[in-house]
Amino acid sequence: MIVVTGVLLITGSILIFISSLGLIRMPGFYTRIHAAGKTDTLGQILILLGLILYKGFSLISVKLLFILAFVFIANPTATHALAQAAYRMGVPWWRKKYDSDN
Repeated sequence: MIVVTGVLLITGSILIFISSLGLIRMPGFYTRIHAAGKTDTLGQILILLGLILYKGFSLISVKLLFILAFVFIANPTATHALAQAAYRMGVPWWRKKYDSDN
């Protein structure tokens, strides 16, 4: 059981690290929130599952399960709301600039 817990925690940590790299490396606003929204949510869920398995069945694991359910619902909803607000405000799509566009 401790091996599964370790794998979940390490995988979740790696996904959150990849999410932070996506925020730095992606060129446009919409690509950044896409990179952050997908991998960050999955990374948090894997870490919370690892903590639930580590703790076993207790009150703490029930609380972690409630946090997991909240993260599962709130993160994609917040990402969608952010993207929709940016679209309505007119944030432009990313467009690669070529040398001839000067």
